[in-house]
Amino acid sequence: MDGKTITVNGKSYSIIKLLGKGKGGYSYLASCDDTLVVAKKIHHEPCSYYNFGNKIEAEINDYKKLKTIGIRMPVMFDVDIENEIIIKEYIDGKTIYDLVLENGVTAEHFQQIEAMCRLLYKADTNIDYFPTNFVVQNNKLYYIDYECNKYMEEWNFENWGIKYWSQTPEFLKYVQEHK
Repeated sequence: MDGKTITVNGKSYSIIKLLGKGKGGYSYLASCDDTLVVAKKIHHEPCSYYNFGNKIEAEINDYKKLKTIGIRMPVMFDVDIENEIIIKEYIDGKTIYDLVLENGVTAEHFQQIEAMCRLLYKADTNIDYFPTNFVVQNNKLYYIDYECNKYMEEWNFENWGIKYWSQTPEFLKYVQEHK
């Protein structure tokens, strides 16, 4: 999709580059009218450890839920339900994953994720705490995915996510396996 144009509800976006692939879709850096955005194209590739329903509806519903909870995340600008494409705000910065590689995660980043967790847990909700899902811009932490699920203690930040927010054996193993 690099170097191409996609149209969402009559508006054309030029694809600049692939940003990443997740469980549910491919995210591309795109531009329209000199504004950078993320175009997320839902995919239907199998995922052995996660069951999906209707992915585009889940993205929309999860976005609304996280917005209500008060999680700092990119604005959803547009959705093409039929073609399963989401246009959202581009948050420019380093991911927590990149910062872990550089030993650049700070106490302030941990304070911000802990503040998010307080809001989420009160709402009986977990998000995907993997460090590629968080970007730091102007020293503010953003959750750049919209995925959320009912709270389960085994998948909360303290029991699962924190294992990937520093150079732990789990993080280093992941890096080795995904070179």
